[in-house]
Amino acid sequence: MGSRFGGVKQVQPVGPHGELIIEYSASDALRAGFDRLVLVIRRDIEADFRSTIGARLEQHMAVSYVHQELTDLPSGFAPPEGRTKPWGTGQAVLAARSAVKRPFAVINADDFYGASGYKKLADHFSTAPGYAMVGYPLRQTLSEHGAVSRGLCGTDGQGRLKRITELTKIEKAPGGARYTDGAGRQQALTGGEIVSMNFWGFTPAVFPQLEALFRDFLRKSATDTTAEFYLPTALSALNENGAARIALLQSTDEWFGLTYREDLSAAQAAIKRLIATGRYQAPLWG
Repeated sequence: MGSRFGGVKQVQPVGPHGELIIEYSASDALRAGFDRLVLVIRRDIEADFRSTIGARLEQHMAVSYVHQELTDLPSGFAPPEGRTKPWGTGQAVLAARSAVKRPFAVINADDFYGASGYKKLADHFSTAPGYAMVGYPLRQTLSEHGAVSRGLCGTDGQGRLKRITELTKIEKAPGGARYTDGAGRQQALTGGEIVSMNFWGFTPAVFPQLEALFRDFLRKSATDTTAEFYLPTALSALNENGAARIALLQSTDEWFGLTYREDLSAAQAAIKRLIATGRYQAPLWG
């Protein structure tokens, strides 16, 4: 919804020829072997998305649209009075369950992930049927213009994700970063910690698992007008109870997103620099 950005971030031009971030993501995914795009959107902005993002991407790949809606809940549940927003990233993935029948990636449409993550995920799917997450070093994901929230990844020592711990109010600091814990105390981070940027690989087997966790979430939080069913939290729960094994893949590419309005000029400069230095390829249709 772009509340901190001040508008719909996904339609902001960031490339030297007016490219959108989602165009770079779609092109990188196509190069890696993905062949279809499912956009999870609000019903009321579908027309705008079709005329902007859809009009650009439908020329190059199959595009479907599904709606994340406040009322898309399991039987027996209803939105609480006063709630206006959908239920978070876990529900967003569930919204695509009717449109996705094969192994798939999940990304944020307003984040630039670089090309290597898609290649690593495609290679993973070619050799293993399990889930995966593409993580990034924390220092590559911080904003110069304000605090961010990140999911800190713990591993089992064998290349698999063990848990994700959600940290809020993370800011750059001399020598690394810092965050404010639940008691209001500032804690130091090195910047080298691997964090989740909502770049996942799943098979359709994840949908019934998410549905069960969503029911559990609603039993505890259905009357809360702001609680969100976070995808990293749901996957961390599946991982810890042994219901899923998640390979942790690491990208060394630059990541950047549009959290604040001030992030836009930095994103535009970063893409221009990456292309100019040969570290990144323009979209296939550029």
